[in-house]
Amino acid sequence: MSRIEEDRLARARTRLGEAALEPAAWPNLMEEICKAVGAVGSALLQSDVRTPDIPRTASMAEPLDRYFAGGWHKRDLRARGVPLLLRGKAVVTDADVCTPEEMHHDPFFHECVYSSGLKWWAGVGFQAGSSLWVLAMQRTEGQGPFEAHDTKLLATLSDRLTEVATLSKAVGRIALSSSTDALNAVRQPAIAIDRLGFVLEANLFAQELFGDEICIRDRRLWVRDKLARSGLDSLVDQLRATSDHAVFHCAPIVVQREQLPPLLIRTLPIPGPARSPFLGARTLLIFSDLAPKLGPDPALLRQLFGLTRVESRVASIISTGASLEQAAERMGISFETARNHLKAVFAKTGTHRQGELVALLSRL
Repeated sequence: MSRIEEDRLARARTRLGEAALEPAAWPNLMEEICKAVGAVGSALLQSDVRTPDIPRTASMAEPLDRYFAGGWHKRDLRARGVPLLLRGKAVVTDADVCTPEEMHHDPFFHECVYSSGLKWWAGVGFQAGSSLWVLAMQRTEGQGPFEAHDTKLLATLSDRLTEVATLSKAVGRIALSSSTDALNAVRQPAIAIDRLGFVLEANLFAQELFGDEICIRDRRLWVRDKLARSGLDSLVDQLRATSDHAVFHCAPIVVQREQLPPLLIRTLPIPGPARSPFLGARTLLIFSDLAPKLGPDPALLRQLFGLTRVESRVASIISTGASLEQAAERMGISFETARNHLKAVFAKTGTHRQGELVALLSRL
């Protein structure tokens, strides 16, 4: 007699589409599936790259923390089911991959599975692009093993999960491209990377930075500056160790270049729809060129405010944050002469202090 409530499972299967647009919905939807199939908890596992930040139900938080912390994900006998899933089997269970003797004696089961109050397992295979994923479900000893009738009903989830995962990955890619394109529109170089440090997107202004000192190698951002390279390595280490759901903070990284001004790399959060577990996008890297700032075109200032040629040059230099002394030095005039021209600029622009003038001209 199956422990699965077929109507409830059908409703949960229908609702899976919600996760395509809102990746944060996965744990709740997986909880609904667990209730329908009589499981205590579940998790989404990628067959070839298993990371601790996978979507999971709340009941699986502690067991999965133990699973990854103890390195059991590298010794999980149930990984034998991957070839079966790749060959087209929709569902695998303990009985398909382990003998009763192994389940009775192997340390994996005693030290990782049974110690967490779990026993029986079933995995529903599905595709997200070229990657095989598994919806892994756990039952306690009292809930009983997954029988043949159970696996037949669970198999109805496979195609639907493939549809949703494929759509989720596509939506995430579009959201990611939209973010980098929006930054490109304001001339802001940006690169999106995943939790393993692989580059997913690089907008045109980011690509214009590439050369001998900064580029993408083997799908990763590479810089010649050894100190900055170490900083990028540390950033990726933090990404791997930080949950997808946690706020990620990283100190800015300065990239020194031999013939060009330094670059500053900062991190920005990935937009919600792009945080699909099947895409793996984790953070945006924003590049700021630390070259001296250019002021507005003096010819434009003359046209807007009726300034003279000298006044417009003083105003343009001041707008970059330079002091009046620096402006006088760059123009080859005395400080007093520069101050008189600045007073004229104040009068013609309706400002009274350098801060007000800088704020006004920055809008240009």
